[in-house]
Amino acid sequence: MESSAMTTDDVVEEIMRLHRSLPARPGIDEVEAARTLIRNVEREDQLRLEGIAKQSKGKDVPEELFKILQEMQRSTIHFQSKEQKREALKLLDLESVHLVFDDLIQRASKCLPGYAGSPNSESINPSYSSSNSLSSTVTTSATTTSSSSSSFYNEKENVKASEALFTKDDTYVKKPKTAFHLDVLGVGTRSGDVFTVPQIVDPTLKQVTAQGVRNHLLVYVVDDCSVTRGYRGLSSLEKLDLHGNRITELPESIGDLLNLLHLDLRGNQLKSLPRTIARLVCLQELDLSSNGLSVLPETIGSLVSLKKLNVETNDLEEIPHTIGQCASLKELHADYNRLKALPEAVGRIGSLEILTVRYNNIRQLPTTMASLSSLRELDVSFNELESVPESLCFATTLVKLNISNNFADLQSLPRSIGNLEMLEELDMSNNQIRVLPDSFRMLNRLRVLKVEGNPLSVPPRNVIEQGPQAVVQYMADLVTQRAVKSQPVKQKKSWARIC
Repeated sequence: MESSAMTTDDVVEEIMRLHRSLPARPGIDEVEAARTLIRNVEREDQLRLEGIAKQSKGKDVPEELFKILQEMQRSTIHFQSKEQKREALKLLDLESVHLVFDDLIQRASKCLPGYAGSPNSESINPSYSSSNSLSSTVTTSATTTSSSSSSFYNEKENVKASEALFTKDDTYVKKPKTAFHLDVLGVGTRSGDVFTVPQIVDPTLKQVTAQGVRNHLLVYVVDDCSVTRGYRGLSSLEKLDLHGNRITELPESIGDLLNLLHLDLRGNQLKSLPRTIARLVCLQELDLSSNGLSVLPETIGSLVSLKKLNVETNDLEEIPHTIGQCASLKELHADYNRLKALPEAVGRIGSLEILTVRYNNIRQLPTTMASLSSLRELDVSFNELESVPESLCFATTLVKLNISNNFADLQSLPRSIGNLEMLEELDMSNNQIRVLPDSFRMLNRLRVLKVEGNPLSVPPRNVIEQGPQAVVQYMADLVTQRAVKSQPVKQKKSWARIC
């Protein structure tokens, strides 16, 4: 028996059924996070593999046995890498399927009667929305097309087909929590319970138009500001979120946001920053991570109120010395760059509490580290450190120190490490450290100690396995024994010597 031919409505219904059968679409934040995770894991794998290649064997170790060890180490890295990336790859695959379905639905829409001839056909495109990670304010894009598209939906002859195709399955969209609505080129203000969305087109703000970019979202938090062209009328703006929009250049008018406190520019395609950013003297948080920045402007030092600066995952080879003028800075995150050194001016930031520079090419730390009187966390893992300066041991507020994975370069700890009496966590794994210094016995607060991957002979492995305080006690006993042995022993004089 032949099956009955499918009508247009049947086809449309089946298309949308298939579309709705997909798992919930990931948000743009999740997609960017997945991509960043994969990049970081792959870079970490490369550094770990290089570390394995740098290993040297003892004279008494057979060559074949040593090769077997290295092969097992490499296989472990590949397995762990696959496990770390599994969920991220799954999420990106799901996003790819949604993008394919978006394109297919657009093509299907053009097949419907009346689509091409509709006077509003240019306005009808699936619009997307997403939650914003910086603020509870949730915004949606393509707001200016709502009025024109609504007239199209009122045409009864196409109502069923058009609703099926253009009313997207938005079950994955988090609903707005606060009453504020805007577009990347427009800002919404609230008048009673009704939104007005005037167009504020800033021609200097470049925006990507490539297919596959779901939304261009940003958050404005305004306080009775007058809306004018560009940013110049938004003098009371306090929060600006432009993350994940693939912006290649910021306008000079960004410097007109004189009351800005939080600026989120992560996940774009910025190569540089305008010098006018120096005018944001009230700025407290600046996130520039996951861009293509190769240099920071010297004017960064003018951000005297800045408390948190994130420049992770860029192409920076240096941080300008003017960073020392950021007298309020508490957190500096510069992981995943190409830094060869930190400026000596870092030591002038007395307020600095957290400094992370993982995955760079740093060989030496500044000698001015002793001046960091508020430093609590320091992470210089996965670099090329040849030594840890003695001056660091005068930063006595340090609680967490990570100097792991400097591989063949780092061969010893500073002799005065015992001065870090507040130290609770020390990660020195995967280096070439053989002996702990005598002052290690003074680290009475140490509760986390990671030393695997070092050819340690002092203390022995059985002591290390007993925990950090056992190591501290062992070093204390060792120093005591040495002191006793070093005391001269009085010898009785024989009759022969007396004579």
